[in-house]
Amino acid sequence: MKKIFILLLCCFALYAEENASVESNSSQILQNSELRKEISSLDNSLKNNIWITRYANYNTYQRLIDELEKNENELKKLDKSSRRGSDIIKRIQTLKEQINLLKEYEKTPFSNMLAAPEMDTPPRITSPVALISGFSYIKKIKSDKIEYQRHIKELDALLEKLEAKENLLNRLNLLDDNEQDRASLNLVKQEIGDFKAAKQIADTTFNVYEKRADEAINLTTSDIKAQFLSMGYTTIVIILTIGLTFIAKFIVKRTITDNERFYTVNKFLNVLNITVIIIILLFSYIENVTYLVTVLGFASAGIAIAMKDMFMSMLGWMVIMFGGSIHVGDRIRVLHDGSEFVGDVIDISLLRLTVFEDVSYSTYKTNRRAGRIIFVPNNYIFTDLIANYAHYGMKTVWDGIDIVISFDSNHKKAVYLARNVVKKYSKGYTDIAKRQMNKLRSQYSIKNPNVEPRIYTFFEPYGINVSCWYMANSYATLALRSTISAEIIEAFLAQDDIKIAYPTQTMFIGKKENPSDHTAHSEQESENS
Repeated sequence: MKKIFILLLCCFALYAEENASVESNSSQILQNSELRKEISSLDNSLKNNIWITRYANYNTYQRLIDELEKNENELKKLDKSSRRGSDIIKRIQTLKEQINLLKEYEKTPFSNMLAAPEMDTPPRITSPVALISGFSYIKKIKSDKIEYQRHIKELDALLEKLEAKENLLNRLNLLDDNEQDRASLNLVKQEIGDFKAAKQIADTTFNVYEKRADEAINLTTSDIKAQFLSMGYTTIVIILTIGLTFIAKFIVKRTITDNERFYTVNKFLNVLNITVIIIILLFSYIENVTYLVTVLGFASAGIAIAMKDMFMSMLGWMVIMFGGSIHVGDRIRVLHDGSEFVGDVIDISLLRLTVFEDVSYSTYKTNRRAGRIIFVPNNYIFTDLIANYAHYGMKTVWDGIDIVISFDSNHKKAVYLARNVVKKYSKGYTDIAKRQMNKLRSQYSIKNPNVEPRIYTFFEPYGINVSCWYMANSYATLALRSTISAEIIEAFLAQDDIKIAYPTQTMFIGKKENPSDHTAHSEQESENS
């Protein structure tokens, strides 16, 4: 009985040991499977990594080199004309083409990845326009720096995954020691060593590059700050210049009551203000003004030919403004290519005169229209006839009316009546003209300053022409002409011995003479003589 119990006890122990062994083997198999799944998951995550890809290409390049050397050594032992030799030659050519494609992996797998980005020389910020290039440069440097940091972070993450894979392979070898796993472990250790060496190079390169990048960014930032400071000073100076101009305009407006003189001075202040601002900008943002002058000197010939009219207009503006021949408000007449325009100058710009066409004798006789805005280039002052009806303060101009009377009219009486009418209606303008003429004589040599009305008589084919000349307002000659014409006509029509003549045609209507009678009559007159 005792023996049976011992036997059962031994069987039970054996069963328990066998069951424990089975459970241990099952746990080991399960743990092995889980480790391999984790390793496979790590391999999948590393599949598209740029560092792994380049490292694989490097290994491929080395393998191709070894294979090429092996084939070349084998070819030396074979006959090149044999089939085996031909196959090896083709294989060598293929290997060389593949090696040529992977030429960049000849020395190191990470040459492009570890090389610091190229850094251009920081741009010189010498003008506000250059600020754009300065900001672009800083943005590019920062972008390159961030990109390089990203590559290093990717390398750090790769090393963490490779070390995790090494740990898993070590655990796997402890559980199931086989040759394939040992080879994978050795390969991972080699990769970790190569990538750690690359990491050291990348860290050193990045430290050097970061210092250079920071120095370039600081230098460019300093130039940008200096440029903003210069812009601030320049802006303050320009604002002060504009402020002084407004103060000068205010003083001029309070002291000058004449609108024309105020307009001229205001225009001069505007041009002066713009000129000063341009000079400030030139001296602020052009380092070598002499260089600019030299360039403009070489370009002036071509510019002068291409923009001849514009430069002539600018020169004409200088002549007009500083010569004082034409002012704003003057009434002028412009004759160009047979066309005649009369109007008032409402603006004098750098390139042209702006004239408002008024109703005048010219519009009545020639254009039959008025009220247009006419732009007259300033260069016309050199090439065309421009008459000024209000030069040097003259507000009057000679105007004339011609009235023809018949030969049997009392022409002396007609002259007397015409003179009275003209004197009556032009007296005010005659007195103004006398005062203005005295002022004009101080500026010009005037031989005949007489401005009293003048009446002339001329012999014409169809009568006696009574020509009346008088002083009229430069801006309203047509109105006075109309008034005087009507008054002279009424004065002449009231006289019985004065008849207004005009072209007429006399027709004699009678019996037609016989040609024979006319001939006989002529012969008789000849005999009598």
